[in-house]
Amino acid sequence: MLREGEIRIPSGCAISGVISRSGKNINGAEIVKSIATMHDRSNGLGGGFAGYGIYPQYADYYAFHVFYDGNKAREECERFLDRHFDIINLSKIPVRKSNKITAEPLIWRYFVAPLPTKLKDSHLDEKEFVTRCVININANIEGAYVFSCGKNMGVFKAVGFPEDVGEYFRLDEYEGYSWTAHGRYPTNTPGWWGGAHPFAMLDYSIVHNGEISSYDANRRNIEMYGYKCTLQTDTEVITYIIDYLLRKQKLTLEECAEVIAAPFWSTIDRMKEEDKERVRYLRNAFSSLLITGPFSIILGFEGGLMALNDRLKLRSMVIGEKDDRVYMASEECAIRVIEPELDRIWTPKGGEPVIATLDSYGK
Repeated sequence: MLREGEIRIPSGCAISGVISRSGKNINGAEIVKSIATMHDRSNGLGGGFAGYGIYPQYADYYAFHVFYDGNKAREECERFLDRHFDIINLSKIPVRKSNKITAEPLIWRYFVAPLPTKLKDSHLDEKEFVTRCVININANIEGAYVFSCGKNMGVFKAVGFPEDVGEYFRLDEYEGYSWTAHGRYPTNTPGWWGGAHPFAMLDYSIVHNGEISSYDANRRNIEMYGYKCTLQTDTEVITYIIDYLLRKQKLTLEECAEVIAAPFWSTIDRMKEEDKERVRYLRNAFSSLLITGPFSIILGFEGGLMALNDRLKLRSMVIGEKDDRVYMASEECAIRVIEPELDRIWTPKGGEPVIATLDSYGK
């Protein structure tokens, strides 16, 4: 397997996303076609997708997608799951074998609900209970990695070019209201199945192009709140930061963006007084969660997508709109290949979040 570290690879990567604001189904083949257009931004060391609304028949259950190194890890993980969850359904994730995808782990899927007695005894809310169980598995069960654990959504990722990963996971057989995709050109961490994007926690998923220079400071800070960064990659840290800010601190999406891509102090000084007080508070209260370095990300969540650049806009991002759909991608070609005639297309400013939600979101 190709391993990063043998040579220095310049930061590339490709990201793409699409959402139907009216909630209409989008076939997974569309996002595969979008990310395939940016093939040269990848190098075969990682590709992946997140789909939302793809499990309507199990919408009330957490969908755990798990990589295993072998059956020993699977048996140990399943014993843990059986002690903490009601397992409604379990099976191997169906794949389409290909010589382009190699070194495959065991890939299983579980639809689960926390056992009421365990949840009550934990004195935690349901989402925190699930989060701690996932962190426990990933940190303590050798050879097991839960890489997706949200409701009515799922992450699919592997070592390979993204179009081959999409074919491997048979994404043309899935439909959902929103999708994100990633083609990896890793810079500082190995090209392996767990290191591919998206990274996810509960319904939050992140695809990321760039390299954050604040990794160590961000990691040390977020691990103070119970997270375990086991994958040695900056995108894992971004995912946990967003989960912490949105779920635990109850910030809005806009406020979350003002923390991780905070304006410079000189910019804050020029703001209107009503904005200045809020942004100053966020910069001071969450100073260790400011992400520095070049990045563009797409955050997927239950009900929407958010695109965000670093405050200096050192990585590309293009946004397009057509009827009820919103498109987000590293390059315009990734949008036009699936929607040639757009109503609007633009590039957001550095640190400016672009948020697209279902029409029913928050109602």
